Amino acid sequence: MVTFAAGKGDGKEFASHTPGYWPDIAPELWNDWKWQLKNRVTSLAQLEQHVDLNEEERSGVLLSGDKLALAITPHFFNLIPRANPDDPIRRQVIPRIEETWASPYDMADPCGEDSHMPVPGLVHRYPDRVLFLVTDRCASYCRYCTRSRVVSGVGEQELHTNFEETFRYLESHTEVRDVLLSGGDALLFSDDKLEKLLSRLRAIPHIEFLRIGTRVPIFLPQRITPELCAVLQKYHPLWMSVHVNHPRELTIEVKEALERLADAGIPLGNQSVLLAGVNDDLETMKTLVHKLLMCRVRPYYIYQCDLINGSSHLRTSVAKGIEIIEGLRGHTTGYAVPQFVIDAPGGGGKVPINPGYILYHDNEKIVIRNYEGKIFEYPETGNENVQFAPQREYHDEYLYS
Repeated sequence: MVTFAAGKGDGKEFASHTPGYWPDIAPELWNDWKWQLKNRVTSLAQLEQHVDLNEEERSGVLLSGDKLALAITPHFFNLIPRANPDDPIRRQVIPRIEETWASPYDMADPCGEDSHMPVPGLVHRYPDRVLFLVTDRCASYCRYCTRSRVVSGVGEQELHTNFEETFRYLESHTEVRDVLLSGGDALLFSDDKLEKLLSRLRAIPHIEFLRIGTRVPIFLPQRITPELCAVLQKYHPLWMSVHVNHPRELTIEVKEALERLADAGIPLGNQSVLLAGVNDDLETMKTLVHKLLMCRVRPYYIYQCDLINGSSHLRTSVAKGIEIIEGLRGHTTGYAVPQFVIDAPGGGGKVPINPGYILYHDNEKIVIRNYEGKIFEYPETGNENVQFAPQREYHDEYLYS
């Protein structure tokens, strides 16, 4: 039986949900990451063995085979309650019929990655850094996946990364100093395969540091073995961005996995996606960022949900994201406050979205407000004709209202 920490299931405490729906599995198998992958929940029949699906979920599962595959590791599946289709963990990984709904704003490639791909599998959108799509497979599949067109093997496109062509491109483009490995999830590679990839990249002199974007420590904490950490430790500076959306995802096992990575000297940052019914309220997000710091993970980004096809039921207003940042900034430690961003549709890159702290700015002064709404003036040097806020006619009643 699945048990939740704290009676409300709010995830404020670290908890283990093992063995959950798998009471007869020996611990040595449960803790084997390859067993976890081989025993993922991938079908309607498997789902219905454990949870009571509603019609929206059942229809969504039947149609998931031609958009984004269904796959949930046993570890993560244990976070899903049997009878609550509105559960925030369940909404992230169990398909729903709403994924077939068309919104006039939906896009197949909302971040414009395909148009910034000089060689297959490499996205070069920013001047000094690239995104290296090394695989199209993940441990589990998030229903709001930005790359659902290529990830999981059932989307409308296939990922055909040309590794040697990518290495040649990186060798010839000396402006590239930062390589982010993503996909899919690079941590699904074997230790040997991952080491070959990292060592090949590290051999390129102008690449200063490497990053890995991953959800594996959350979906599959068993994969974060001492052996894997020893491999990663060889290739510093190496950073890692993990992806946690709800505080219940931070189980005891996940905390221990993240601590192993931190002990190996890997700086950890978290990227969350703002999702309706999952984390679109201040208290949930505050609990999440506080737990992340306890796991030695710095909250890094909150993303406004991309305009991916079939995700309209999970998207929230931008105003909600601003409200959450407003409720964090000044009300908790600065390390706990992520940057809220919109990945500008069509390939414009990440744009930071903040509450309106700058009220007025000219060559003489900048007028700002703090988290309490109090107004302050700071003198400008007057040496540069630069404005960081739109020029406004100065009205006391506007500033102090």
